[in-house]
Amino acid sequence: MSQQATEQVHGHYIGGEWADGDGVTFESENPATGETLATFRRGTEADVDAALEAAESAFPAWRDKSYIDRAEHLWDIYHELRDRHEELGEIVSKECGKEISEGKADVTEAWHMVEWAAGNARHPHGDVVPSEVAGKDSYMRRKPRGVVGCITPWNFPVAIPFWHMAIALVEGNTVVWKPAEQTPWCGQIIAEMFEDAGIPDGVFNMVQGFGDAGAAITDDERVDTVLFTGSAEVGHEIADKVGGEPGKLAACEMGGKNGIVITAEADMDTAVHAAIMSSFKTTGQRCVSSERLIVHEDVYDEFKARFVDVAENIAVGDPLAEDTFMGPAIEADHVEKIRSYNDLAREEGANVLVDRFELADSEIPDGHEGGHWVGPFVYEIDYEPDLRCLNEECFGPHVAILEYSGDIERAVEMHNATPYGLAGAIISEDYRQLNYFRDHAEVGLAYANLPCIGAEVQLPFGGVKKSGNGYPSAREAIEAVTERTAWTMNNAEEIEMAQGLSADIETSED
Repeated sequence: MSQQATEQVHGHYIGGEWADGDGVTFESENPATGETLATFRRGTEADVDAALEAAESAFPAWRDKSYIDRAEHLWDIYHELRDRHEELGEIVSKECGKEISEGKADVTEAWHMVEWAAGNARHPHGDVVPSEVAGKDSYMRRKPRGVVGCITPWNFPVAIPFWHMAIALVEGNTVVWKPAEQTPWCGQIIAEMFEDAGIPDGVFNMVQGFGDAGAAITDDERVDTVLFTGSAEVGHEIADKVGGEPGKLAACEMGGKNGIVITAEADMDTAVHAAIMSSFKTTGQRCVSSERLIVHEDVYDEFKARFVDVAENIAVGDPLAEDTFMGPAIEADHVEKIRSYNDLAREEGANVLVDRFELADSEIPDGHEGGHWVGPFVYEIDYEPDLRCLNEECFGPHVAILEYSGDIERAVEMHNATPYGLAGAIISEDYRQLNYFRDHAEVGLAYANLPCIGAEVQLPFGGVKKSGNGYPSAREAIEAVTERTAWTMNNAEEIEMAQGLSADIETSED
């Protein structure tokens, strides 16, 4: 599919064939301009049913292949991702509004994940476990669970699908995937890659569409594991439903109200740099973006002045321009959500330090007047743990600066006082403070003297509390898409039991 908008209506990839389905159409939109990029068919329950039937039918033969044979298909995709790096990076930026270095990084992360999953096929699998009986061998063996339903978000439209699918496929599962409705073009290209890689019919299936198509996937009894990355509201609904079905698993990575602790011992250059990156990269539309900056009173005034100075001058503009730091919000409805949280902060007593929500006409690039533009919003507020603006995720460039006094224990207490627990960072030159944060911050992802952004693909990615019930990526995703069998084999001629249990069979005679 070319980079130019086409009149073609793109459908679904089911059972090794492109299927139009009978759903209504929807459009992919460039959030920086408002222009239509391409048109897609919206998936229906019938489309999902066909995809699940294909995945279920393909599973036995795919499961019986070796790890190495399954991984070979992924290596073909790995090379295509690398070869098309520049092209796909631009498509990511066009479709979800991330500035171009982030668009390219999204593709790089995807090939890193494929490399990790495919390479892992040649690594040892399972564990040899010594038996207390000399004549026995014991070990753990993994087996694929079956059909995996993958639901992925728009803000990492190439990387996150491969978090889910690369591991699920190499481990021997078949996949039914629904891309985010905001980024179907990226989904189309990924499906084309799987087709080009010659993956057997039905092993990989894609259904485009909205939440109803996603629900049809996750709710179906043929789905053995659900891998979900997205909003807390949807993730909790999935986890609640799946949790009530015996034998079915869900690994859900959701949002956060992430914080950065900046202690009196922080290096200010590092603190400002890390906080700006964490707050405004991807226009604050990362699940790990920081919306709370918790700053010690001794450095509060200096940090605030420097952070505000940068925020007032952050370059918002065309995502394809090399000198842009922040692109647009994803869609009009999300702009209104960000507006509502900015208004909420004011209602709850915020002192607004930077309000660039409505950008000046001069800041909007020529030809981009139809885009969904927002700028940084920064405020300070007297800390109260029950304030909604400090507990609810905005998912935008909306940042609170909070002052604390006392020791690291107080800072971490404030940091932990939200329903979420995805990511957090600490900036300090005191290793004891760093280690205290590491051990006591209620997060799945923690950073020291770094932005509160991302994780390398070999590390698990997920949170605690309201932020998730699993890690649908890297090594930890293997736990979600496989089952363990504890295998014990007797090599002796006689049966001997562990724990001193008698193996004698006693009979009674009349």
